[in-house]
Amino acid sequence: MTRKTMSATLRIAAIYNILWGAWVVLFPNHFFELVGMDLPRHTMIWQGMGMVIGVYGLGYWWAAQDPLTHWPILAVGFLGKIFGPIGFFVNYAQGIVPFEFIYTLFTNDFIWWIPFFLILKKANKEKKIKWI
Repeated sequence: MTRKTMSATLRIAAIYNILWGAWVVLFPNHFFELVGMDLPRHTMIWQGMGMVIGVYGLGYWWAAQDPLTHWPILAVGFLGKIFGPIGFFVNYAQGIVPFEFIYTLFTNDFIWWIPFFLILKKANKEKKIKWI
């Protein structure tokens, strides 16, 4: 993966996250209406999630300037993209969240696993990653 490809990937991720975050903050019930889920009782929590995702978008945009140097931003995002789906499956198995919620995981998490992993792998190979 070239630096140009890494930067383009992060810019796409940034734009996606900012737009998704704005959508959730401005129209907190829309996702639930689209997938036929009950509306959330506390929309502020869902809007808070949208704010966090939008802020990640800003981080990805800044990291796109030099992805290998700014690998910690990607590492935090990558961990969120791993732990978010784990949380979904744990909660789904316990009957806490309906299956329809999985739709958020495809565009928020799964599609970013490979490109983020490849960028982090390259940063590690070029010794940009300092573990401690």
